[in-house]
Amino acid sequence: VSGAELDEAIKARGAMPLPPYISAKRAHDDQDDTDYQTVYAQHDGAVAAPTAGLHFTDELLAQIAAKGVEIDYVTLHVGAGTFLPVKADDTDDHKMHAEWGELSAQTVENIKKCRANGGRIFAVGTTSLRVLESAAFDGELKPFCGETDIFITPGYKFNAVDVLMTNFHLPKSTLFMLVSAFSGLENMRNAYKHAIENNYRFYSFGDASLLFQEQK
Repeated sequence: VSGAELDEAIKARGAMPLPPYISAKRAHDDQDDTDYQTVYAQHDGAVAAPTAGLHFTDELLAQIAAKGVEIDYVTLHVGAGTFLPVKADDTDDHKMHAEWGELSAQTVENIKKCRANGGRIFAVGTTSLRVLESAAFDGELKPFCGETDIFITPGYKFNAVDVLMTNFHLPKSTLFMLVSAFSGLENMRNAYKHAIENNYRFYSFGDASLLFQEQK
């Protein structure tokens, strides 16, 4: 089954989309419409929540802003293909299905001002990172609106993000490859070993990690 086919099947169902490791165990209930949604969601279109964003409340966002941190928003309509494991032995043979994203000119300007003033760019979630890196694929961050099938694996040169907040992802997934590219495979192995030994929660309602870009 392709990611696009999964997207259509989930949209046809009509209910709040839940990842397979939840929906296979129980039916959707009304509380999911609140719990499996970020407080800052605005546009319909994604078939999965950007799970790192589930940690934030309105109160927490206000506290962060009060410390002088500027908060900007991007849009990426996450597709069900994010749940598909990589079955190819060579990552070059894995086909990433496209997802629609948007990065506004104002947000690009804000990011550039932050960098010029010596600040760092924190991406909340791999979803945010993917749309930012799609917008900076040629090395310069520009406004972006359209589909992206960017596939980030070890060896990728990051152009837009300095620090990443993300949950712990499934093994053999494109998202684990992304975080390994960002912080280094050995660092991620150690992080996951620590998480398992200390009974961290994985996946959508799991614990978060703060990852720094590996210095090369």
